[in-house]
Amino acid sequence: MIGDIIQLLIYGIVTGSILALGAIGVSLVFSILRFAHFAHGDLMTVGAYAALVIVAGLGMPIIVAAPFAVLVVAVVAIAIELSIYRPLRESSPIVLLISSFGMALILRSAVQLIWGTGNQVYASGIQLPIRVGGIAIKPDHLWIIAGTLGLIAALHVFLQYTKFGKAMRAMADNVDLARISGIPTSRVIMIAWIIAGGLAAMAGIFLAMDTRLHPVMGWQLLLPVFAAAIVGGIGRPYGAMAGGLLIGVAMEMSTMVINPAYKQAVAFALMVATLIVRPTGIFRGSSL
Repeated sequence: MIGDIIQLLIYGIVTGSILALGAIGVSLVFSILRFAHFAHGDLMTVGAYAALVIVAGLGMPIIVAAPFAVLVVAVVAIAIELSIYRPLRESSPIVLLISSFGMALILRSAVQLIWGTGNQVYASGIQLPIRVGGIAIKPDHLWIIAGTLGLIAALHVFLQYTKFGKAMRAMADNVDLARISGIPTSRVIMIAWIIAGGLAAMAGIFLAMDTRLHPVMGWQLLLPVFAAAIVGGIGRPYGAMAGGLLIGVAMEMSTMVINPAYKQAVAFALMVATLIVRPTGIFRGSSL
């Protein structure tokens, strides 16, 4: 029994790591642009498939493909910002939200046209787990956890100790005050998209390493990603980290008592409970 709990806890940390990377991007975009970016899950999908080009096409390891995928998704995110979201900046947030839905459909369709609708993997065959006592740990899971910790540490250094990180936090607190204080808001928005896109690419790669590649892989994870951002405190990157871990562990632990097919319902239930009991989330983000 204890072994099963520890095993599920490890799975939960892996899932939570992936959710946290996606939720940080959602929180960054919301904190600066004030709209829920529903195309974020499909940016994750684009990142996973961009890495596949290098892994399957050139036979390179995933660690070499990851920077390429980050670059591709960052460029895609900036292109979307310049062509779709910036012209609609002065519109109602609901217009931006609906446009992000449309963008999600466009990205998903593009992935299906280029790579097809079937399942794909980075590496075929069986990956032997590392066994510690009765606990089995896949090497890929160790890479996912270590990679997430490294990315979160890098983001922490950026937000706390760099000029643009501090400007981003100032914009998150008060956009108008940041603008009249001389902060280059347009440049900060571009940097926010680069970071959000890069983290989405890494989340997509980690998700593909944990499961497989499919055109709807990011879309299917969108609900837990938003649940993580809301539970942690929408607009708070550190809250998104905590929310992702909490949601991931809760989803995996719930499989002890419910059918695994319904574990996303746990994320939805936690999100609803948070909105009722503490609408600003654990880290007191913006209320929806």
